[in-house]
Amino acid sequence: MSLFLDQIREALRGRHPLLYLLTPEEDRACEALNRLLPGCFPGGTLATWDCVRGLEPAIPDTDTRNPIAALQHIIAHPGRGFYVMKDLSAFMDDARVVRALRDAYHAFVAAGQTCLVIVSPMAVLPPTLEKELCFLEMEMPAPDELLQRALLIQKQYPRARLSPEQQPEISMALRGLTLNEVDHVIHRAFGGEDATGRSLLAEIFAEKKVLAKKSGFLEYIAVPFDIARVGGLENVKDWAAKRKSLFTQDAVKSGLPVPRGVLMMGVSGCGKSMMAKAIASLWKVPLFRLDMNLVFSGLYGTPEAAFHRALSTIEAVAPAVLWIDEMEAALGAPKDAASDQSRMFSAFLTWMQEKPPLVFVAATANRIEALPVEIIRKGRFDQVFFCDLPTEEERREIIRIHLGLNGADPKEINIDRILVHTQGWTGAEIEQAIIAARIDAVQEKRRLATDDITRHTTSMVPLSKTMSEQIKAIRDWAFDRATRASRSKPNY
Repeated sequence: MSLFLDQIREALRGRHPLLYLLTPEEDRACEALNRLLPGCFPGGTLATWDCVRGLEPAIPDTDTRNPIAALQHIIAHPGRGFYVMKDLSAFMDDARVVRALRDAYHAFVAAGQTCLVIVSPMAVLPPTLEKELCFLEMEMPAPDELLQRALLIQKQYPRARLSPEQQPEISMALRGLTLNEVDHVIHRAFGGEDATGRSLLAEIFAEKKVLAKKSGFLEYIAVPFDIARVGGLENVKDWAAKRKSLFTQDAVKSGLPVPRGVLMMGVSGCGKSMMAKAIASLWKVPLFRLDMNLVFSGLYGTPEAAFHRALSTIEAVAPAVLWIDEMEAALGAPKDAASDQSRMFSAFLTWMQEKPPLVFVAATANRIEALPVEIIRKGRFDQVFFCDLPTEEERREIIRIHLGLNGADPKEINIDRILVHTQGWTGAEIEQAIIAARIDAVQEKRRLATDDITRHTTSMVPLSKTMSEQIKAIRDWAFDRATRASRSKPNY
């Protein structure tokens, strides 16, 4: 808020009589302008206008609901202070409104005692007013402001429990919401039976899910996802665990290096997507998957505009992890410099360099050689990991995990026998073999047995055989260009 107030002061010092304020929070904007009144317009007032009530305070015997009538009245009887025009952006395609605003500019610019503030959640800027309008964007509420609002509402619910230890996590989770959205979330959480910090976090993530869904091309991925469900990939797990305390607002304030992103490439089915979910769960932040097929579909306007809205939306719901799956398909090396893909590639590079600190990008790629070198250089992604076929010990861990997830006791299964049949298999292939075996056991109304699994492992052909040339090429490329996701190398 302090940055926004400083921008308003600078605009008024420069004698700008027309301000265009981009924000969905009309009440918060009015509150901020009221705070500026004593210093910028001593003895001045703040009046508002909307298309239903007209000017307030109301003008006796005068109907000012029409925007042109309201602007003409302000020009004829200017008051010292701010006039906040709440609905005027909806009338900016009317040439008469544009003319009235130009007249207001020339009437007020010399004296510097009256300022018209157009408040709108959308940027509707007529080219003919480009030189007269001073465009400002009001930042979203800061974490401290959001937490204060939450604690104020908490007082209305005697049963509500929000411990001091939970407050930093709550304030971080609330980032990206407006004060009105915070009000709704807190009332829903504390008005229920489980009025705790945990229920509040669940409501916050549910609200962010709705915000992402409105965009159309961002999918909210439900967490928590237990990192213990990922077999192997210990180097990635350690990397994420060491950076958990750095992906916080406190780390940003302290000037610590906040994680920017990680690129996981390698063999399909080896846990790259699962790690994206695990990182978000470990850091206790929401995960959103960007559907690039929908971005390119044209359903949401041009691909560049849709991509820009997607990035703006993820910034609005930060802190968050943005998951871009199979990145090479959408942002691979563009062949045509004038193509949509080329323009989006350039926009993505710039955004990765300049994005807010609490947006973490978890990208996956099966063919990293298809990605331009500009994407994988340091400064955009913190680390590039290569996810290879699992080692014997990793396969053992993966088998145990999926046996447990499918209701089987690992002690009743001959895992060594399964290991012999799954050499060169991916984690996804092992999972599917165990699921298929479980289906057989359920149909026959008995417990899952080793023979059920080996029957499927002997009949399935793994990817390492079907696509052996492609996998060899991937492994050769990654040999000295990426950090291994696993601690040990496979013995095949």
